[in-house]
Amino acid sequence: MISKYRELFNAQFTEKKYQEFKDDIASDFNYMPTFRLGETPFFISKELKNQLIEGCNEVISFIQKEDFKLLTDKSLELNHKVPNEDDHTTFLAIDFGICEEDGAVIPKLIEVQGFPSLYNYQINLYDKFKNHYPFLSELTPFINNIEPQEYLDILEEAICNNHPKENVILLEIEPEKQNTKIDFYYCRRDIGIPIVCVTELIKKDQQLFYKNEKGDEILVKRIYNRVIFDELDLRTDLKLNFNFSDELDVEWAGHPNWFFRISKFILPFLKGKYFIETTLLSELKEIPQDLENYVLKPLFSFSGTGVIFHVTKEDIEAVVEKELYILQKKVNYLPIVQSPDGKVKAEVRVLCFWKNEDAAPTLLCNLVRLSRGEMIGVKFNKDKDWVGGTLGLFER
Repeated sequence: MISKYRELFNAQFTEKKYQEFKDDIASDFNYMPTFRLGETPFFISKELKNQLIEGCNEVISFIQKEDFKLLTDKSLELNHKVPNEDDHTTFLAIDFGICEEDGAVIPKLIEVQGFPSLYNYQINLYDKFKNHYPFLSELTPFINNIEPQEYLDILEEAICNNHPKENVILLEIEPEKQNTKIDFYYCRRDIGIPIVCVTELIKKDQQLFYKNEKGDEILVKRIYNRVIFDELDLRTDLKLNFNFSDELDVEWAGHPNWFFRISKFILPFLKGKYFIETTLLSELKEIPQDLENYVLKPLFSFSGTGVIFHVTKEDIEAVVEKELYILQKKVNYLPIVQSPDGKVKAEVRVLCFWKNEDAAPTLLCNLVRLSRGEMIGVKFNKDKDWVGGTLGLFER
C-alpha cells in the first residue's frame, strides 16, 4: 500500500535474511513459534489507516451504547457467566479483512473480540523486523504514534493495575502447549508477571493462590486471563481447584464475560459500510439461493474452528442450536501485498486497551495475518510462503 517501502523491502528480501529473522525471534527464549511467521510487514497507507480508525470507532460506538449489556446478556446465558464483571472490557481486538468493493480498497469487519491478543509479541516483532531491515524504523506499528516504552507502560497498567508483579498472573490452560506461548514468554519478560496453569491455582475461601519457584504460596490479586472457555469445556481431563463461576476476591485483566459479549454475537447488530451482512441463524427467514456467497460460523469458537466456507442447505438444516450460529455474506479479499511471485491477501487486527476511567478504548497497536488461501486461517495456507502472522506499519 506504500509503494516506496514495499519496493525497498522486496529489494532487500532474501530467503537467508528471512531465516535469520526467524532465528532472531527464536533466540530470545530458545523457542520458535509454532504459527507461521510472515516474511514481510504490511505497509498501511494513511488512507487505509484512517478507514481502519473510522471502522473501529463505529464498533466502539456500538459497544458504548447504554443498553449494550442488555443486548448481549443472551451471550452469557448461552455460555458462561463469571461474577464481578466490570463496566467495560479491558482489551478489545477488532479484525478487518482488506477487501475490494466497487473497485476501491475498503476494510470490512470480520470479527471483534473483548479478549487480549498478542500484545507483547507484536512490539517485539517490530524490533526484530528493524534488526534486519533498519529502514523500517521510519515507520511505526502504533496507531497513535507513541513510542515503544510508552506502549509497554500502557500495557503494564492494563495488566497489573498497580499491583505488585508477583500478585498478578497470566492464566492459561497448559500454557506451555499453546500456539501463543511466545506472547506469554514476552509478557513474563517485559511485564514481569508469572505464567500459571489453571490446574495450579489453589482456592482458600474466596482467595486464589499459586506456588512460586521457591514453593511459597502467593496470593493472586489480579488475573490476566488468556483462558478460552470452549477449550476449557473440552478438557474434561483437567482437575481445577476452583470454578470460574465462584465468587472470588480477585480482579480481572480481561474479565471472561467480555469474551462472549464482544464477539461474533454482535455482528448482526452492526450496519454500515465497514460491516458485512450477518444474520443469526435462528432469525433467518429463508435460506438464500446463492449460498456460495455465504459463510457459516459458530458464534463463540476461536481461531476459525467450525467455520464452513462452502455452505450447503444441508449444513444449515443440520445445525441444531441455531442461536449459536451466524450466516455471513462473503467479502472479496483483495490481494494487496506484493510478494516475489504474486499478491497476497491481508487481515488487520487493531489492538485496543480501555482504561477504567476512560469513556472509550484507546487504539494502540496491530496484528496482521497474510493469506493466499480462501480464508486467513492456517489450514487454508499450508505449504505456502509469504503468509502467516506479521505486523502492520504506518507512516509517522
